[in-house]
Amino acid sequence: MPIAKGVEPQLLFPGLAGFYKHAREYSWVVIRVTIGGVLLTHGIGKLMGAQTIQAFAAGSMARRGIEPALAFAYAAWFLETVGAVALILGLFTRFFAAAIAIEFAFIAFVASWPNGWGWSRPGGGWEYGFLFGLIVFAIALRGGGPWSLDRAIGKEL
Repeated sequence: MPIAKGVEPQLLFPGLAGFYKHAREYSWVVIRVTIGGVLLTHGIGKLMGAQTIQAFAAGSMARRGIEPALAFAYAAWFLETVGAVALILGLFTRFFAAAIAIEFAFIAFVASWPNGWGWSRPGGGWEYGFLFGLIVFAIALRGGGPWSLDRAIGKEL
């Protein structure tokens, strides 16, 4: 059976059509805010306590042979703080989502690949970075959505 492009499936409960039409507008902001919020906790964590950016660079990146470790650590911190806030707000959404997707492709396939699939493995596997990267890649493709600052100002990158 061929798939009809752009045709919505029939609802089992047609009375929910109004709810779904309204909820669709908010679903994208939930995804954007959730991903941005989770990412922001990682960025803030690089500034708090013993986990400074320099410690992150030396302990995580340089140990894996990723150089220049300090420059990459600052780039990761920038994306995980400023980029995360931009995702939450839906501002410059495509740019930051694409940059973060590249960061997570690097995390998954360079930094975590040797540890295997499961994120719960010692040292963390590449599964979490891969999933996160795919979600922000989808955000980059879609943009900020109807409830974003990009939409409010009427411009996108």
